[in-house]
Amino acid sequence: MKVAEAEVRAFIVALKQGNSCGAKGCRKIDSRKDRILEDKSEQVSRKPKANVTKPTEEIRSRWEWTEPSVWTDPMLTTLEHNSVRGGRWHSLVDKVYNKENLLSAYRKVARNKGAAGVDHVTIEEFTANLTKNISKLEDHLRKGTYQVQGIRRVHIPKPGTHETRPLGIPTVRDRVVQAALRHVIEPILERQFAEHSYGFRPNRGCKDALRRVDGLLKKGYRFTVDVDLKSYFDTIPHDRLMDELRKLISDNRVLGLVEKFLKAKIEDGLESWTPENGAPQGAVLSPLLSNLYLNELDHLMASAGHEMTRYADDLVIQCRTLEEAQAALEKVREWVSKKGLTLHPTKTKIVDVDTDGFDFLGYRFIKHRRYPRRKSMKKFKDAIRFKTRRSNGHSLQAIISDLNRTLRGWYEYFKHSWKSVFPEVDGYVRGRLRSILRKRARRKGRGRGLDHHRYRNSFFAEQGLFSLETTYALNGQPFERKPKA
Repeated sequence: MKVAEAEVRAFIVALKQGNSCGAKGCRKIDSRKDRILEDKSEQVSRKPKANVTKPTEEIRSRWEWTEPSVWTDPMLTTLEHNSVRGGRWHSLVDKVYNKENLLSAYRKVARNKGAAGVDHVTIEEFTANLTKNISKLEDHLRKGTYQVQGIRRVHIPKPGTHETRPLGIPTVRDRVVQAALRHVIEPILERQFAEHSYGFRPNRGCKDALRRVDGLLKKGYRFTVDVDLKSYFDTIPHDRLMDELRKLISDNRVLGLVEKFLKAKIEDGLESWTPENGAPQGAVLSPLLSNLYLNELDHLMASAGHEMTRYADDLVIQCRTLEEAQAALEKVREWVSKKGLTLHPTKTKIVDVDTDGFDFLGYRFIKHRRYPRRKSMKKFKDAIRFKTRRSNGHSLQAIISDLNRTLRGWYEYFKHSWKSVFPEVDGYVRGRLRSILRKRARRKGRGRGLDHHRYRNSFFAEQGLFSLETTYALNGQPFERKPKA
């Protein structure tokens, strides 16, 4: 990678020494001061100068995750005050093909790694000719001649089932352009999103969504509308999605790029087709666009007083009474039908948390307790079984070291489960290790009986095996955030 790093450094130097050409010609970008002053004209309404000065540090801190080569201080001020002319953003395409933005997008794609697309070009091969590749992307995007390549479809198993989930893999060059495009449009869309939407958004995550669900349960929201959108990512209507985007953005070249990515040909083995619906899972833009399409539902539920929590297409609506839950479900049915989506006929239902319980983001909530859901536990045990096959030829210390990485990661997510979960999991892991030791002692069968005396729990603790029960006892983990010191 030394050659690649040299390429990146040389590319940055070239940027600082030259000019970057935008929609209004070339302008210098060799200093932060110049970037701050660069784009005041079209994005900011003609209001008193006090509204177009540099934003305070407070505004910048609220948008610290935005791409600085795109979102200058004047643009952030416009975004913060929603003072863009006509309520829609214009002249954005030059921000997409800005070389600094493309280079930043490349870095993110490279960090995420990922497989090659239909052109078989790997990230390493793209990196080997980085300067040339980025320059070609900039040139094609600036001239409007950029052509989107096909998407390679693979099928990955769904945990705990015999079903598979289709995953789309765009080419590396398309992933870079999508990431650059996302840098430009994400803050515009983010400003519109509802507070109770948590999936694939800056500074938000699964734990925030789970914390909200848990808090509402503790407040007495007993009845839950468990909503399942059937094949959501594959069924989003392109025309209606683009209509939602046009409400916020009027740059036709940017809109055209988004539409090209939505309609990119999908190649699945020997079959290929051009999709009329859907935002393929695996594409950089898909999470953002899927959030945009469900944004109206988010605000509809909030305006009706319903407590909905959504993470991408996983959503639950928590209610105090059965009647309220029935009313919420009816509103969801009406909206979904109007928007060209489909509710799963059996998975969408109203449940009583005290008797039925419900699953959300890997957890099962029932009777004010939390457990790993059945599919999550099966996936975890499958991973442990794979690492502890009795034919494993590694030393016990090597096996335990490998196991500990899985155990620590699993515990970090599921540490909010009911305390009885952890002794059970610890016992399962030790049983798998005892079976390995039993086989090595030329005894048949699983580790049981006297093996519990030969290899006591303390023996595995001395070998360094991570114990979930011990860790939980020391650091019992409720969902509530701990106050900062």
